[in-house]
Amino acid sequence: MSQDHTHDHSCCGGDHHHGHSHHHSEGAEGHADLSGPAESPITVEVTRGSLVESVHRARACIVDAGGHVLARWGDIDAPVYPRSAIKSLQAIPLVESGALDAFGLGDEELALACSSHNGEARHTELVRSWAERVGLTLDDYECGAQIPYDPATAEDLVRRGEAPTAFHNNCSGKHSGFLTTAKHRGERLKGYVRYEHPVQQRILGVMEQMTGQDLFGAPWGVDGCSIPTVGIPLGAIAYAMARIADPVDLPDARAEAVTRIAAAWGKHPFLIGGTGTFDSALMEAAEGAVLVKGGAEGVGCAVIPEQGIGIALKIEDGAARAREVALAALIRSTGALTDAQWARVPQLLTAPLLNRAGMRVGEVRPAAGWPG
Repeated sequence: MSQDHTHDHSCCGGDHHHGHSHHHSEGAEGHADLSGPAESPITVEVTRGSLVESVHRARACIVDAGGHVLARWGDIDAPVYPRSAIKSLQAIPLVESGALDAFGLGDEELALACSSHNGEARHTELVRSWAERVGLTLDDYECGAQIPYDPATAEDLVRRGEAPTAFHNNCSGKHSGFLTTAKHRGERLKGYVRYEHPVQQRILGVMEQMTGQDLFGAPWGVDGCSIPTVGIPLGAIAYAMARIADPVDLPDARAEAVTRIAAAWGKHPFLIGGTGTFDSALMEAAEGAVLVKGGAEGVGCAVIPEQGIGIALKIEDGAARAREVALAALIRSTGALTDAQWARVPQLLTAPLLNRAGMRVGEVRPAAGWPG
């Protein structure tokens, strides 16, 4: 593992206790600097024949639970929107509030709360049964309807003449967690996606404590599933992942919550994504050695429990194809998986580039020296 900056505490401040309100009007001024510095390395290259046709740059870091930056590439102090890569943090109140246990929910529901799923039958049936158990209806979900990511499932809906619903939304597990927590605490369900709602304020406080950041006044926008997404320094996101890997310094209740989340996350990799997804394939091969979660616009996170470290990555142009290859290379650099485990998923390290006829015409691969 390259270590061009060791024991740097600059990415992660001390724990910030959430004792203030974060109300401000939606669409407030404040813009994250997503351009990145010139020194952000080329991390992934895309070939066609003998030519490197395209390249992708990224910022990334590896951090331990003490807040030490073990390796860094590019500017990790500028805020990024973590998008769906931090669903594990957003699931903490579901456990910590007692809502999960109060409704008799278990590891499968907890894993689904951390997922960006394909909308396959196993995902949607679990969401539907969860909603019924809690006393929720489809109309309570404010994430919006979405055509399933899984092509076979989408085609099946078309054949049956059925429209997709919010249960097919890739974030419906996360939203089930939000609604369950609100129901348990007697909070209004309508508007639970809004920045000022108690559900989102509670999550904001959790993110502050886990990242060690004061997020009052931080840039924010509206995510694809309608909830707020808040700008957080990349190094602080990795720090939060490290604290899931090693929660020794967390308060007891939070340590117990993240331990349960990590166990569910690793135990049910299919629920996290589904057929053909990077997250599910990597975790199935890793057999619990690595927890991984991607987000929109090229963000990715990983948790390596045995080493007590977290990884965060932002592809500067937002390309998912680059995020997957770059994140796999970062994880490989830690030695968390054996060669035999990587041999089960070679397509994650170097992804084939196929044309419309299914012919391999190039590849998406780590650039020379990445990570290095």
